[in-house]
Amino acid sequence: MEILWTLLALGLLAAILTRFVLRRGGGGIRLSQPGAPDAADPAAYGFVRQEELDVRLPGPDQDLLDVLAVVQGTQDWKPAQRLLASTPKEGERRWQRVQAFAGAASLELARHPGVGGAWLRKWRSESPKDAGAAQVHAEFLVQQAWRSSSVGRDDFRIILEEARTVCGEAALLAPGDPVPYIVELAVARGLAYPRPEFDQLWAKVLDRAPQHMGAHLAALHYHCEKWHGSRAQADEFATASAARAPRGALLSALPLFAVHEHLSDTVLVSDFYRTAVVSRAMEGALHAVQQARPDDPALPLVRHLLVSFLVPAQRWAESMDQFVTLDGHVGAVPWTLSDDPAAQYALCRALAVAGYEANGGSPATLRRL
Repeated sequence: MEILWTLLALGLLAAILTRFVLRRGGGGIRLSQPGAPDAADPAAYGFVRQEELDVRLPGPDQDLLDVLAVVQGTQDWKPAQRLLASTPKEGERRWQRVQAFAGAASLELARHPGVGGAWLRKWRSESPKDAGAAQVHAEFLVQQAWRSSSVGRDDFRIILEEARTVCGEAALLAPGDPVPYIVELAVARGLAYPRPEFDQLWAKVLDRAPQHMGAHLAALHYHCEKWHGSRAQADEFATASAARAPRGALLSALPLFAVHEHLSDTVLVSDFYRTAVVSRAMEGALHAVQQARPDDPALPLVRHLLVSFLVPAQRWAESMDQFVTLDGHVGAVPWTLSDDPAAQYALCRALAVAGYEANGGSPATLRRL
């Protein structure tokens, strides 16, 4: 994936340089040394330095970060329990926090085998009837399966079978909560549920949270060509979901995620990003972010993917609008698909700044959404 991003950047730079040298007689974008007086400088726009970008979350959630710091510093699970208990079960925020707690425990265990993530084990053993603990435990097992094994291996299946069992326990502890079923969507993908069984699971999600963006993204993976569907099935699922979306729902952006899931590793030129299919998907995502609540926890997920399409499409002003809102957090697709999410995000941002300034933009002309 890093090679793909490097080739993409080189291809974009070549295309941009050719375009603007021809149009502006040697002006426009040109390569400069860092610190050169005429170099496009992202810092001039108030953007966060690459080394200070937060790779843990797609967007701000200070309450979560504060609790995580306490839990990991003291190994006391109770602050995590209180935060989840106070988080509404029907929204995106609870799902994101469950993922974050599970991810923190999984990374702790990877760094300190045998002892890392002890707070989660204590949480489950000392509060066995706590729905939040069961949900985090189930998601922890899912992340462990992908982090410590690979699809098709016996240990991968064993871990996911255990996750499936814990999902069932979590569902019994919190009737009406969609999170246990959303976690199981990843289990379904890893264990290759037959389509009828997956559809039954998906119906349970829709009964509880019909507009849940995180759930739809999880289900989309199952329908993709690289898992248990096809490009056509993924497009059909995304398009139908977008068509049912009420005003203000982010599901209108789902077709762009379907396009991303089927990107070819040979896409290195901007023409692809101006095709009718991609343009329609980008317009749907732009409409979604314009209509969504500013505090929708899933909004950063859409903005991150959207900007990764706007920049190669050379839609500089629109991409800068997104960067102004996004900047500071990079824990989202597509950046997290690389080994260095901050570096990939910073590269895309620098290209946007360069293109914006080559077309007459400046910090003074940038809109603040």
